Amino acid sequence: MNLKPGTRLRSQVDATEVIVVRPPAGAGVIGCGGHPMVGLDVEVVSALSPAGGGGERAQLGKRYRAPQDEGLEVLVTKPGSAGLDFDGAALVIKQAKPLPASD
Repeated sequence: MNLKPGTRLRSQVDATEVIVVRPPAGAGVIGCGGHPMVGLDVEVVSALSPAGGGGERAQLGKRYRAPQDEGLEVLVTKPGSAGLDFDGAALVIKQAKPLPASD
């Protein structure tokens, strides 16, 4: 799947939905619960269950990035019970930049 800014994806195993904020530098697959995420227009097979991996559950309104690909950034628009991953590596919550001290 061609990932570009604004691409909306949903999980095949739970209610998680994301929007791609920044695409990855190279090709890769965004997954949730151990299965690839699909576009909103794709029919989801309801028999799938989470398959290990992925880390902690996706949290509403949080931005996630891939440690191995600094370019990738996704925003969770619907939370779920499974974790997000990119090419099998768990995505981590993007931390805010610290503000300079103003003494």
